[in-house]
Amino acid sequence: MDFTRLDALLDRFAAWRMPGCDCIVIKDGRVLHRYFTGYADVEAGKKLTGNETYNMWSCSKPITCAAALTLLEKGDILLADPVERYLPEFADRMILTKDENGEEKLIPAKNKMRIRDLFTMSTGYSYDIEKANIKEVKERTGGRCPTREVIKAFAKMPLNEEPGSAWSYGISHDILACLVEVVSGERFANYVKRVIFDPLGMEDSTYTNPSADIIDRMARQYTYDEDGDRLIPSDNSVSFVFGTEYDSGGAGLISTVEDYGKFAYAMANGGVGLNGAKILSRGTIDLMRADAMQGKVMKYFDWMHLYGYSYGLGVRTMVSPSLGGSNGPVGEFGWAGAAGAHVIIDPDNNLAAFYCQHMLNSQEEYFAPRFRNAVYSCVL
Repeated sequence: MDFTRLDALLDRFAAWRMPGCDCIVIKDGRVLHRYFTGYADVEAGKKLTGNETYNMWSCSKPITCAAALTLLEKGDILLADPVERYLPEFADRMILTKDENGEEKLIPAKNKMRIRDLFTMSTGYSYDIEKANIKEVKERTGGRCPTREVIKAFAKMPLNEEPGSAWSYGISHDILACLVEVVSGERFANYVKRVIFDPLGMEDSTYTNPSADIIDRMARQYTYDEDGDRLIPSDNSVSFVFGTEYDSGGAGLISTVEDYGKFAYAMANGGVGLNGAKILSRGTIDLMRADAMQGKVMKYFDWMHLYGYSYGLGVRTMVSPSLGGSNGPVGEFGWAGAAGAHVIIDPDNNLAAFYCQHMLNSQEEYFAPRFRNAVYSCVL
């Protein structure tokens, strides 16, 4: 297989706006390709080595959902279970709406929030976390912000629509992580380490309180300034990690390209990793990538790079390659992160690909479909 065109594409990204690009392609039990180009730190002139750690941001979400699905496989939860059975603070939800005069008012929700709604971003919650008053939790806990306490603050927020009625991107997977913590009786970060990271040999993947080594190896995180046409360095923080004891299921993961590739390949290979360890069954993975919307309103699922995709249990899932302009198959699935992490998982071709940069305002509409099509052109 010839990956010349994929490497040329990543070189073009790095010469354009991205500080550096890092990727891995795995198929049929072996790493077919590994490539990195550009800089880990532009100002210091430090080039990528392939050993860097990155903030995964929303690429945390597929791992959170996979961890939650291990509870489904054990019979600890069902998708139809009401969330309030495990997290009582989500009983008696109120919806913020407007009356005929445009005045805001609260009305009781008719539907119970289900675990399925957490997976499918159909809880009625957005990412408007200011209403949760996280500041109060920080002050009360001395900056620790334990996951359970933060989720209780989220529960005080009104919903934007009926649970189960519409796809709306938001804090649902953070709530799902808390549910995993409560059901398992184990801190979420520790549970994921035990059921996913350790079995797959993902030694460089962590949530809150990363080791000094992981911090030292982190590529510099940038924001691309459209107006100034320049990269602005940041402090490598993630705005959704609120404290030292908050395990953000939606955005808190730190990992490397090779580590995340191990997870991605396991999901493409019927739940079995490169080392032979099994984390999920093939049937559960097929459930995860099945179209879970089935006519549900997806009024916010309109990003250009998601054309051709619907949504499964926490992942985009390809339903129309023609509409998406994709040379990959129906059933390819994955997700992405705000700083440019992007995973492709394809069980039908036993293929996984993972791309990472470290730049907010990531230009995802540009790079994501191009990366996907280049990968498939080199592999199939």
